[in-house]
This record gives sequence, structure tokens and C-alpha cells, in this order.
Amino acid sequence: MNRIMLILLSAALLLSGTALPAAGQDGQKSGRTPDPAVKGAQTAVLIQPAFSLNPARTAVLIMDYQNDILGMLPDTVQASLLEKAGAILKAARDARVTVIYVVVRFRDGYPEINLQNRLFSGIKESGLLREGTTGAEIHAKVAPQPGDIIVTKRRVGAFWSTDLETVLRARNISTLVLFGISTSGVVLSTVRAASDRDYRLAVISDACADRDEEVNRVLLDKVFPWQATVVFTREFLSAAGAKREK
Repeated sequence: MNRIMLILLSAALLLSGTALPAAGQDGQKSGRTPDPAVKGAQTAVLIQPAFSLNPARTAVLIMDYQNDILGMLPDTVQASLLEKAGAILKAARDARVTVIYVVVRFRDGYPEINLQNRLFSGIKESGLLREGTTGAEIHAKVAPQPGDIIVTKRRVGAFWSTDLETVLRARNISTLVLFGISTSGVVLSTVRAASDRDYRLAVISDACADRDEEVNRVLLDKVFPWQATVVFTREFLSAAGAKREK
């Protein structure tokens, strides 16, 4: 009976344009390949069809690339993330794709934070991410450029308590390319919210990071592919028409 239900579910998803992830003989998803350029890289879903984008209808969201947040990661991880983020942003701007920075910041005294909120009460106690402080600023290596948009949030997801959707609707954006820190925080929350709003989604896996490597892997390998195309930086650069320096 379970097998029959699975077959029916698979057929329904295929008809709706959402295929179930394929599984190989070992029970793992097939069609997955690691990025050879990244040591220990997480795998990404093989894109079917090949990832493409319409610059006029696409926005790249770089989320929570702030000094306080990056500072929680090892230096080598920070360097890799910043290098990839810089390449993504350059390619997006060159292709005339809308670039949107999503940041989390709080006013002096943290009036937005309720002490019942376990996550944010800890931020209040630490003094992190306060407006006007260096820690709350976007890292200098991926600093916004003229024409980029900055959206400030007071919670985890990019849509909650922000005007992000107003900006996207005004620009007739239908595709969001996401990456950020952390994978289990802003990326997960934003993917869920954006999917519920019917945006076409892509997550750039090697420009995301989480302090828990296993959580990071599970989200990128098994959770996000149900609602987004998971790609590597190199695949986005190819879709954006970026030319690699020799």
C-alpha cells in the first residue's frame, strides 16, 4: 500500500512540475556531484534542466554577510565565502541582475527583542548586531555598490518585518537566487517564505555556511531541493555569462 501511495505521489508531483528526488541503488539521491574546486564541498543537486536566469526578472539576495556573523566562522571559511560572494555579486551586476543585501540589525537598547525569544535574547545580552556598530556592517569585501538595495530585518527571515516583497513586486522579480549565513537560519527561513509566495528559487550552496556542518549538508542535500534549485557558484557564474579570468 505504501508503494502504491508513493507512486501516486510521484505522478502528482511530476504533473505539477515538481519531481521527486531520484534515488540510486544505495538509497542516496542520484545525479549529485561535488565541486572539485572546493575541498570538502557539499554536493549540489544536478540541475534538470540546466540552470538559467532572466536578468530582468531575477534578484540575487546576499543575506547576513555582516562582520559579527562572519566572525563566528573560522578564518578559512570566511575567506572562501567572501571570495565566492564577491564573484557572484560581480557577475550579477555585470548581467544587470538586481542585487539585494539582507541584514539583521537592532536599535540601541534592542527594543525589537522580547526576552522570551531564545535566539534574539542571546543577541541582546551579547551586544551584537546593533545599528551603528562595526559588527553590524556588511563586510567590506562584499560592500554594496551604487544601485544595490539594502533590506533591514529584525528577525530571521528576509520577508518578516521588511519591505523586501514590496521591492520585488515593484521590479517584477519572479526568480530569487539566495545565499547567506546561516543555512539553518536566514536561508532556510527565506526559502520557505519565498516558496510560499511562488517565487522561482535557487540556492548557491557553496556561498552558504552554518556552524553545524551536518545541518548544513542535510538542508542543502535533502530539504532545499524540494523548493529550490541548488547550485554551485560556478553554475551561477555560467548562467550569468561571467567570464573567468585566465
